[in-house]
Amino acid sequence: MSKRSHGHTPAAWTGVLIAFVGFIVCSVFIVMSVPVGFWIGIGILLLAAIVGGVMSMAGLGNRPTGKTELGHGAH
Repeated sequence: MSKRSHGHTPAAWTGVLIAFVGFIVCSVFIVMSVPVGFWIGIGILLLAAIVGGVMSMAGLGNRPTGKTELGHGAH
């Protein structure tokens, strides 16, 4: 495992799983040509961002380190 965790937290996993469901809903309803279902999927995507953010603020996400990195290759 990486020392930096790379988002392996309950907040990240929950947000990603909810967003995945949102993308599936959007995709299915686009293929079916049902705009209302598409917008429900968009709502699920917004819910994913809210739930992930709230869980992170509740302490279930990564703790800020105070320093920023440009990427894996940055020294």
